[in-house]
Amino acid sequence: MFRDLLRKKQQLTEEDCIDLLIRETRGVLSVLGDDGYPYGMPMNHYYCAEDGLIYFHCGKVGHRLDAIRGHDKVSYCVYDHGSREEGEWALHVKSVIVFGRITVIDDMAKIIPISAALSRKFTHDEAYIQREIEQYAANTLLLCLTPEHICGKSVTES
Repeated sequence: MFRDLLRKKQQLTEEDCIDLLIRETRGVLSVLGDDGYPYGMPMNHYYCAEDGLIYFHCGKVGHRLDAIRGHDKVSYCVYDHGSREEGEWALHVKSVIVFGRITVIDDMAKIIPISAALSRKFTHDEAYIQREIEQYAANTLLLCLTPEHICGKSVTES
């Protein structure tokens, strides 16, 4: 069902793909939007190593949510900041694309701990995280991406 990577030498291992999803904080979530147009948006994410799912926070209305409710198949692309070898201009970049199905979670018992885990990717200020959750959790949903296929590669700009 999913295509194999053509340039096998550039393919990342599954462990490298998961490491990138855990380490990086953002990517682009692509959905099937209005009138069949693709709709990609930058998103913060939390990859949960315990269940292998990717979580996003989301408001209760909007284009993204409407698109997901109409069609649950999505892709999510994450890439690192890249690195350069000394004296080279070319950037070496690793990226991962996750294909899967996304569901909406509106259960506050799940929203609060997962939102806290997502927040900890950006800050370890627990008082700040608690204030944010108290202030915004009631107006927040979670999106849960269940991966069906994960593929990653390492490329060098040329």
